[in-house]
Amino acid sequence: MDQPKIIRPQEGYQLQALSSSADILIGGGAAGAGKTFCLLLDPLRYNNNPDFGAVIFRRTTPQITNPGALWDESNKIYPFVGASSNKTALSWTFKSGARIKFSHLEYEKNVYDWQGSQIAYIGFDELTHFSKFSFFYLLSRNRSTSGVRPCVRATCNPDPDSWVSDLISWWIGEDGFPIAERSGVLRYFAKDGESFIWGDSKKECIEKASYFIDPLVEKSGQAAENFIKSITFVGGSVYENKELLNVDPGYLANLAAQDDASKLQLLEGNWKVALNPSDVYNYTNFKDIFTNDFVEKGSGAITVDAAIFGADKLIICYFEGRRLEDLVLMDKSSGKDIIDKIRKFQSEYKVPNSRVVYDANGVGAFIGGKETGFIPGAVAFDNNGKAIQTKKDLRNFRNLKAQCYYLSGDAVNNAEYFISERVQNLMYSDKMTIRQRFLFERKAIKKEVRKNEEPFNLIQKKEMKSKYLGGESPDLLDAFMMNEFFYLVPKRTAPKSTVVRRK
Repeated sequence: MDQPKIIRPQEGYQLQALSSSADILIGGGAAGAGKTFCLLLDPLRYNNNPDFGAVIFRRTTPQITNPGALWDESNKIYPFVGASSNKTALSWTFKSGARIKFSHLEYEKNVYDWQGSQIAYIGFDELTHFSKFSFFYLLSRNRSTSGVRPCVRATCNPDPDSWVSDLISWWIGEDGFPIAERSGVLRYFAKDGESFIWGDSKKECIEKASYFIDPLVEKSGQAAENFIKSITFVGGSVYENKELLNVDPGYLANLAAQDDASKLQLLEGNWKVALNPSDVYNYTNFKDIFTNDFVEKGSGAITVDAAIFGADKLIICYFEGRRLEDLVLMDKSSGKDIIDKIRKFQSEYKVPNSRVVYDANGVGAFIGGKETGFIPGAVAFDNNGKAIQTKKDLRNFRNLKAQCYYLSGDAVNNAEYFISERVQNLMYSDKMTIRQRFLFERKAIKKEVRKNEEPFNLIQKKEMKSKYLGGESPDLLDAFMMNEFFYLVPKRTAPKSTVVRRK
């Protein structure tokens, strides 16, 4: 007779998360804490209820079906409780008729696909990949006639720059680490538009929010507590996941090999970012580029960081002045792909060849040139080329790349850049949004320590890649900083944007 398979939570994060009575639980520990396992195991307590339905969301479908992702992991659990799968629909059906479905929310508009739905159990895997709007809109679908009390369960790795970080701030200490004695403690909130009213009890929350809850109670006839949600945060550690460490002890080495900031987040579960005076982009000011919508539009320009056949990524940016309004990225691209994408952008946004700048070092050299090339007259950006002398800035830069990065950093610190919401919410990879990737790359762009009167310079790209980016290149920021070329060369310079500067 076959031995029965025992599937159960481990002590620590998994047991605490699965024991919570909160309406909303966010599991935000270090990588490898077993958060996704909890997300899959939690709804099984209702598998005998024929009216029960659960939906677990990832930002994109590949994040569900990739090797080792949600679909693969569910196959290690659900068949043992008699569930049958439908890979086309990405769903599981249990003997009772209960269903668990996986779905994507790549764009905010996808939330409207769920209008009218009743979802007793809503899961978000990697909550920081979703917008705040998507999360709270889906919360309105979290209702049930199955007898199951509706709940939301979410997982995420620490992301200090996300809206989730603000939401769970009560559970996080000044040092960035979860406060142990608050882990799993319930708090209560009512949400009035974008404002949160918090309380340590339902009664306190109702009293604070009475100004807008009382009219709702009168109109609906519902009790005041029905307008209050309970929420908690549970932090976890990879060290608690003995099963993972037994199967893959090398996983710890992978986390320990990251740069200091990533190691703090992924290995230690830290929700804060350390500031470094050598950063070209000040961390606090850099975050503002995602909200500086007051930056006015200027003339159109296109920047291209070219890559062919999977060597890094092809990045094409469309700017209106210092507003990054559109972006295309490709993992694998031929020379024809690059030219086709650039020309499509030019046609769509009416950008002349002279307002296209491309990385001329390496594979991008074929793109333009004065008389030759596929886009004659496009600007060849030579990273190691001589810096351009200007009367306004007498600093001595090592090369054009260092000059444009320093100027880009100055402009960011002066609140002169904005990245549109549409661009920042695009996916860079199956692990990061464009916004997250920008913030990830930011820490790699550092000033080289100057000795005496040496030119201003950056640390070597080799160091950026190996020490800060896990061997990858800062492709996004390379394309971003090239926009500064048009503010250096008068004949190609767009009218400067009118901005509100910091005092």
